[in-house]
Amino acid sequence: MSNRLASESLVTPYQYQPYQAADGEEYMNETQLDHFRNILLNWKSELMQEVDRTVHHMQDEAANFPDPNDRATQESEFSLELRTRDRERRLIKKIEEAMERLETGEYGYCETCGIEIGIRRLEARPTATQCIDCKTLDELRERQMG
Repeated sequence: MSNRLASESLVTPYQYQPYQAADGEEYMNETQLDHFRNILLNWKSELMQEVDRTVHHMQDEAANFPDPNDRATQESEFSLELRTRDRERRLIKKIEEAMERLETGEYGYCETCGIEIGIRRLEARPTATQCIDCKTLDELRERQMG
């Protein structure tokens, strides 16, 4: 089986070619790290482009509605866009933290128990910091306490 890396044209973590590990391949080797680095960088780039588009759109539209009703509608739309951008800003921060873990050798390992998170889980959620078992336990505890 050959290793396949994400193409350079990726824009989100959901548009990549799944990694195919060779038999006996070491977990989080350089090829795998490059695969996830590409996914994270392309995802961040797409989010940053979306932020730029929003800023330009809001600047262009800001003075276009002299009617108070139109302005109220516009402000409501801007508020929704800003909330979305805030979620994306937090996601960009998580992507940057994942990139730091890539550089320090911590990427791909559960921060709670230390076992491998797994390639498929990381492809589904590249910013994951926990294996599925630890994440499930945390969510169960949250529900019980909250």
